[in-house]
Amino acid sequence: MDRPVRGLVKTESDGTDAELVHRIGNGDRDAFAQLYRRTRNLVFQRVLAIVRDPGYAEETCQDVYLEVWRCAVSFDENRGSAMTWLRMLAHRQAVDRVRHERATVDHNHAWGTRAYQPPIDVVAEETLRNHDRDAVRQSLTGLSSLQRESITLAYYRGLSYPQVAACLGIGLPAAKSRIRSALQHLRTDLSEE
Repeated sequence: MDRPVRGLVKTESDGTDAELVHRIGNGDRDAFAQLYRRTRNLVFQRVLAIVRDPGYAEETCQDVYLEVWRCAVSFDENRGSAMTWLRMLAHRQAVDRVRHERATVDHNHAWGTRAYQPPIDVVAEETLRNHDRDAVRQSLTGLSSLQRESITLAYYRGLSYPQVAACLGIGLPAAKSRIRSALQHLRTDLSEE
C-alpha cells in the first residue's frame, strides 16, 4: 500500500524530490513516474480536502500532475522545497476547480431561473381574458358618448391626446379631461365587479 511521504525523501535509486522535479523539467518520464508514486496520496488528500468530492479530486489530481510536467522546468528550489511547490500546485488546482464548479452552478441556476415559465392553464387564461374583455365592454356602455369616443380613440386606436383632441375637434385640455373622467368611471365600475 502506498503511503504519503512528507518532506524530502532520498533513496539511492530515486534521488530527492527536488532532483526528480529537475529531471522532470528535462523530460525524464521515469522521474515523473517516481514522483507520482511518491506523492500521489499526499496530493489526492490535499485536493480532496478542498473539493470534497472523490471524483472531482481524481480529475483535479490529473490536472496537478499535468501542471507538474509542464512547469517542472521553472521549479526553483531556492524559493521552497519540491513538496511545498507540489502542495501549492495542488492547492491552486483544487481552488480553481471549486471556483469553476461554483461558477457553472451559478450560471446554470441563473439560466434556469430566466428560462423558467410556469405552467399555464390555457383554458383558464382564455376564460379570464374573455371575462375581462366583457367587463370592460359592459363598463364602456355606462360612459357618456363623448367619454366613450375619447377612450376608444386613445386606447383602441392608439391615438395620443393631441390626436384625440384634433379628431374630436376639441381643445387638448377638454380631451384630457374627458379621458381622465372616463378612466375614473371605468376604474370605479370595474373595481366593484
